[in-house]
Amino acid sequence: MNCRIKWVEDAMFVGESDSGHAVVIDGPPDGGGRNMGMRPMELLLLGMGSCSAYDVVHILKKSRQPVADCVAELSAERADTVPKVFTKIHIHFIVSGKGLAESSVKRAVELSADKYCSASIMLAKAAEISHDFEIIDMADE
Repeated sequence: MNCRIKWVEDAMFVGESDSGHAVVIDGPPDGGGRNMGMRPMELLLLGMGSCSAYDVVHILKKSRQPVADCVAELSAERADTVPKVFTKIHIHFIVSGKGLAESSVKRAVELSADKYCSASIMLAKAAEISHDFEIIDMADE
């Protein structure tokens, strides 16, 4: 895997991935930026959340569970001093579908956290990571 980060101006950069996608990365005005893009640590947290959510959906589909939606809400705490690494990260999954088995959702979340999500497993070496989930039964809607 390769990527390229190109400085644009001030605290703004453009990141390009091997897959051909780009993202603007910028700092806040008090850090010399113009607030035109996400912060690097936000991207790191989003990467972990999307990796985990991808796993949960993939595992549920493989288990033939009727998953219709999956949202991962992440909250994180960072160290007060430099380097301001993540110290705690919590992922709350909101999984929707008609008749989802709670045991299957629980298993998918645990498999992502313990076995499949490279990003969360890597970040767990520095931060305390926790997770929980809720199921929205779309049969009620």
